[in-house]
Amino acid sequence: MDNKASILIIYTGGTIGMIQNAETGALESFNFDHLLKHVPELKHLNINIDAITFTPPIDSSDMEPALWSRIVEIIEKNYERYDGFVILHGTDTMSFTASALSFMLEDLMKPVILTGSQLPIGALRTDGKENLITAIEIAAAKNADGTPVVPEVCVFFHEKLMRGNRTTKVNSESFGAFHSNNYPLLAMAGTDIQFYTRNIRKYIPGLKLKAHHEYNSNIIIFSLFPGIQKEVVERLIGEKDVKGIIFRTYGAGNAPQKKWLVDALSKATAEGKIIVNITQCAGGSVHMERYETGLQLLEAGVISGKDSTVEAATTKLMYLLGKNLPTEEIRRRMSISFAGEISE
Repeated sequence: MDNKASILIIYTGGTIGMIQNAETGALESFNFDHLLKHVPELKHLNINIDAITFTPPIDSSDMEPALWSRIVEIIEKNYERYDGFVILHGTDTMSFTASALSFMLEDLMKPVILTGSQLPIGALRTDGKENLITAIEIAAAKNADGTPVVPEVCVFFHEKLMRGNRTTKVNSESFGAFHSNNYPLLAMAGTDIQFYTRNIRKYIPGLKLKAHHEYNSNIIIFSLFPGIQKEVVERLIGEKDVKGIIFRTYGAGNAPQKKWLVDALSKATAEGKIIVNITQCAGGSVHMERYETGLQLLEAGVISGKDSTVEAATTKLMYLLGKNLPTEEIRRRMSISFAGEISE
C-alpha cells in the first residue's frame, strides 16, 4: 500500500513557470507534465505529485474573480484525492488570490499553499526551486495523528510561511517579496521547517469543505491624500453601480474634518453602500473611536476594517456582496473574522 502523501500542483502562470528559450532568449511557459525533468530534486521528496496547468497560463496582472472560482472548482473536485494543494501563481496579485481563497474555501481542512518566484525556475540564481520544493513539503506535512500540519490557505515565499489573507507584496525585486505585518509567521524554513503551531488554524475533525463561487466586484478602493477634492470624491463614491468602498485612511483610521467628506460618506451609506475603513499604514489597526477625525467616520456609517490588509478587505467584501445578503448583515460580517484575516 502506498502511504506517500499526494499533492496536486495547480499552475496558474507567473514567473516560476517560465524557462528561457535557448534560441530566442524569450521566456516561455514550460509544461508541468515534465516537472521532474526541470526540478529533479522533487524525486527525493517521496511524495506523489500531479499537476494541472492553466491553458493558457495567466499573468497575475490578469488574475480576476472568475479565475479564483476556477481554482476553487479544481480544489473542490480533487479535494478527497489529495492531501494538499500547491498553487503556482505570479507574485503581483498573489495576496489577493490567497485572501479570496481563504473565504471561498469555507471549512478548509487541508493545506493550500501559494508560491511563486522572482526569477524563472530555469534561471541560474532562481528562487523558484526552493519555493516550490518547500511549498510541496509543507502541503504534505502531517502531524503524528495523520492530520495536516497547516490546514489553511497560506503563502510560502523565501523561507517564510504566512497566513495567506495576512500577506502583502512589499518588494518587486527582493526574494523576500511578501510580508505579514499584523500576524506572526506560521513557519520558517531553514535546515529544517520549524512550524509555529500556536499561530496555525486548528484542525477540526469532521468539517466538510464548502466551496463558494459567488462574488460581486462592483467595488472601489480609494486612498485619502492631502488636497483631495470634493468633486472627485463625490463622483467616485456616488457612482450608482458602486456597491462597496474600501476607504484607505490615515493612521488609526483618520480623515480630514471636512463637512463635505462626511456628507458624501453619510449619503453613500444611506444608499446601502458598504464603506470599510482600513489604514494606509503597512502595519497596525483602525481605531476610529480614538480621535475626533475618526469618530466622524463612525457617525457617517463607516465600518472598521480593523487590521485587515487591503487585499483581504477587498476580496472579503466582493465575497459577501456576491451572496446578496442584507446590508446590515454584510456590515456585521465585515468586522468579524472568517478565516483569521483580522485580529479579534
